[in-house]
Amino acid sequence: MKKFLKQWVPSILIGVVLSLFIRTYVAEAMRVPTDSMDPTIEVNDRLVVEKMLWLTTLKHGDIVVFIPPVEGVQKKYVKRLMGLPGDTIEIKDGALFRNGEKLDEPYLKETMNYIFGPVTVPADHYFFLGDNRNVSYDAHLWPTPFVAKDKLIGKMLVDISDLF
Repeated sequence: MKKFLKQWVPSILIGVVLSLFIRTYVAEAMRVPTDSMDPTIEVNDRLVVEKMLWLTTLKHGDIVVFIPPVEGVQKKYVKRLMGLPGDTIEIKDGALFRNGEKLDEPYLKETMNYIFGPVTVPADHYFFLGDNRNVSYDAHLWPTPFVAKDKLIGKMLVDISDLF
């Protein structure tokens, strides 16, 4: 028994420490509980999220996991990045306008049935919307529509749902 413990305990401990380190700082698998990103991401899809945001540059259209700026909410949200710092966002006539230009968004489930903005994204903040815009609880409904940089968790790398 002593020989068994000497052989396996260090390996198990190293595995546990590496697993915790990777999940906390490198990447994590997550399940999506709502249809706010439908049809791009469906309910119960599994995503791999890269957490090393300091090594990447976020760009328009990235799918990002974050904690929303809603008081009392600590769960993670998954939405599409629509506004970077300095961008002006407006929703009118069923379309999203960024910096005055109408965006082509082929990933949307349907056209938006609301009006929003215009708003300008402040420094160190981001603006997120779900792909299923008319049912998504996202920036257009939050009291403060901008997510602070320190509330970002990671960027989606891949949807692994089809692998299982």
